Amino acid sequence: MAIPTRPRLRPSDVALRHPEWSAAASIYQLNTRQFTAEGTFRAAEAHLPRLAELGVDILWLMPVHEVGTLHRKGTLGSPYAVKDHYSVNPELGTVADLRHFVDAAHSHGFRVLLDWVANHTAWDHVLVAEHPEWYLRGPDGGFVGTPWWDWDDIIDLDYDQPDLRDYMVSAMEYWVREVGVDGYRCDVAGFVPTDFWEDVRAALERIRPVFLLAEWESRELHHRAFDMTYAWSWHEAMRRVAAGQADVDALRVYYAWNAKAFRRDSIRMLFVSNHDTNAWEGTASEQFGDMLDTAVALSVLSEGMPLIYNGQEAGYDKRLEFFERDPIVWRDHPMGDLYRWLLALKKAHPALWNGTWGAPMVELPTTDRHAVLAFVRDAGDDSVVGIFNLSPESRTVRLLGGSAHGDHVDVSSGATVVVAPGTRVDLDPWQYFIFVRP
Repeated sequence: MAIPTRPRLRPSDVALRHPEWSAAASIYQLNTRQFTAEGTFRAAEAHLPRLAELGVDILWLMPVHEVGTLHRKGTLGSPYAVKDHYSVNPELGTVADLRHFVDAAHSHGFRVLLDWVANHTAWDHVLVAEHPEWYLRGPDGGFVGTPWWDWDDIIDLDYDQPDLRDYMVSAMEYWVREVGVDGYRCDVAGFVPTDFWEDVRAALERIRPVFLLAEWESRELHHRAFDMTYAWSWHEAMRRVAAGQADVDALRVYYAWNAKAFRRDSIRMLFVSNHDTNAWEGTASEQFGDMLDTAVALSVLSEGMPLIYNGQEAGYDKRLEFFERDPIVWRDHPMGDLYRWLLALKKAHPALWNGTWGAPMVELPTTDRHAVLAFVRDAGDDSVVGIFNLSPESRTVRLLGGSAHGDHVDVSSGATVVVAPGTRVDLDPWQYFIFVRP
């Protein structure tokens, strides 16, 4: 039996195009409710010069919409229990205030993403009265929340309803067209059909180039919908290493998966903290302890885009309340200096850029594969070597080979280092070195 031939799809036929401004970008998560004493968009604007100096490029605003009151959690409720996708939470400001924030952010060179909740709504969302047929139902005919989770302040939408899809796409178009946002971070994106997100991307691209981040970890989301997905498994591997529950092989599992299962132009978001981990698992310092600086550095040097959760740059060591007001107390802190230095390094070295703009990570074997991770990202004209001791003991290793050779410069000391088979590297507990080709 003859097998029919089919035309092969070229990569450009199946892959979306990232906006050029995301090439060397990093992302910053901003919880407007807790970001300032006032908890408003207008007050947050005062921090834009500081954030520009920090070196971040994309500002992700947690949900800005009005929060539901029925079955609300805590005093203020979860911002992910949305009451109206066309509204702005009056506690944060007005639509005009949000537009003013976006314009001000653009004037400082930022791009702005809104957090979008498509999987579910608050119990008293406007659609409950207007289109109850757009919601999933349980065995008793009543509304239902996402199964197995304690999200009893929300109910799930039914994406088998074509009119619901049209409504949600139109709402997302509205904020891009009328307020000027540059894209979205999409909550629990994998709970919503991928073909819906592909329709969203196509619709938004007809307005202008956008950037979409999925709170999910799946390669097919990158094909026609999302620029970036979460690297949850990187975060989990790093936490296990920090806790002494795993060695470097746990990270190799992530890096192998990322290299083989995801397209080269896929961007993964690497983080040591975000609103979920901060609220329910602890601050970055609680999660990583003495390894924190090392984990932050690896999040910037690895393939992917680093995330800073608001307050990290101030070394904030308090979990932020999720359903109440709990403003961040800002201060100067060495963590801010570390992020400024690392993000400047990322911008200065194209090998560290995102997607196919940057170079892939290639492991450099050492004499201690269980405790030390060494790699090179070589873009031809630019090369960056990272050597990380991911253990609480001092280590002495020698490089066994690999594709990085010749004179490099230690970016911390300015000393010349010869990278070659046999090169000896002495590392204190959790210490790392970054070498660049001069």
